[in-house]
Amino acid sequence: CRLSHSQSGKMTFFHMVNCGALTFGPHAIYYYATPLSDYDTWSTSLKGGFFYVGAFFAKLVCLAAFVSTETAGLDLTQELIQACIGAVDVVALYFALTRITARVSLDQKFQAVGLGYAIADSIIYRAGPLWLGARKSEFSWKWLQNGGHANANLIWSISFASVVSLLWNRKSKPDHIVPLLYASIALHAVLPNVVSIVRQLLNLDLWLVVALDVALSVLCALASYSLYSAASRPRP
Repeated sequence: CRLSHSQSGKMTFFHMVNCGALTFGPHAIYYYATPLSDYDTWSTSLKGGFFYVGAFFAKLVCLAAFVSTETAGLDLTQELIQACIGAVDVVALYFALTRITARVSLDQKFQAVGLGYAIADSIIYRAGPLWLGARKSEFSWKWLQNGGHANANLIWSISFASVVSLLWNRKSKPDHIVPLLYASIALHAVLPNVVSIVRQLLNLDLWLVVALDVALSVLCALASYSLYSAASRPRP
C-alpha cells in the first residue's frame, strides 16, 4: 500500500533526524562524556573550528591553483599534489594549539581543538547536503554513510591534534620517537588521499569505503596514543 503524504513526510523527517544524530551526535557525546565539559572548553573548540575554516579556504585556493579538473580517473600525480596540500592542516592545527589560550591542560586542549576541527568539517561538508538531501521522499543510504565518515573524521581530527601538539610541547620527548612523530603527522595529513586512492583502485563499495575510513582513522589514533603516552612518560 502507498503511504499518505503526511506519513511519507514523517518518515523522511525521522530519517533526516537519525542521519543528523549519527553525523553530529558523537561529537556531543565526546564533549559531555570527557572532562572537556567539566572545564567548559567549548570556546576552545569554537576557535579550533575557525582555524579549520581558514585551512579549508587555504586548501581551496591551493586546489584551484595546482590541481587540474580535466583529468579522468585516477591520476597519481594529482593525488600526490592533493596529499601535499594536506600539509595545510598541519599548519592550521599547529597555530590553533599555539595561539589559542585556554586554562586547561594540554591533554584537554588538543582534544578541544580537534573536536572543533571535526565539528567544522561536518558543518561545511555534511550539514547542508544532509538538510537538503535526507528530507527527500526517496530513502538513501548515502546520508548514513556520510554519518560514518563524520565519525571517522572525529577520530582522525582528535588524533591529528594530539600528534601535532607534540611538535611544540614535550620538549623532552625521547629522541627515538621523533622520526615516528613526523611519520605519524605525515600519515594523518595524507589519510584522506589514501582512502580516495584505494577506493578508486579497488572500486570499493561505498560501505567498504566507510569501513576503510573508520579502520584507518582508528589505526592512526592508536599510533597517536602510543606516541603521546611515550612523550608523556617521565624520563629517568
